[in-house]
Amino acid sequence: MPYELDEQKKIGLGLIGFGIFFSFLAILLFFDRGLLALGNIFWLAGVAILLGWRSTLQLFTNRRNYKGTVAFLLGIFFIFVRWPVIGILVEIYGCFVLFGGFWPSIKVFLYQIPVFGWILQYPVLLINQLRRSSG
Repeated sequence: MPYELDEQKKIGLGLIGFGIFFSFLAILLFFDRGLLALGNIFWLAGVAILLGWRSTLQLFTNRRNYKGTVAFLLGIFFIFVRWPVIGILVEIYGCFVLFGGFWPSIKVFLYQIPVFGWILQYPVLLINQLRRSSG
């Protein structure tokens, strides 16, 4: 495997997965505040463990990322003051702004997962096949 994960990174990815799962479950249960807060805690802890504490702090305090950091923290605040729908939307925007530079790396990582990677690549492979056959 081209990219090996040590135990700390596996724990970080697991916590991020739990955070996403609890957030998704909270959305299914009509934006349950408790589950959203738990999902945020798991997600933030997972990012901190995956990237490292110093890198996480640099990511959130970097001058280029202030807009994303403020949006993400404002989303957490909205969740805690009982406006979960607005909070989750603002958080999602903040995540896209904060982690926009990571998407190519995340895409490569997801393509390497055995079954999931094939499912993600299938539409691209199908479109390429259709282009070759029509041209």
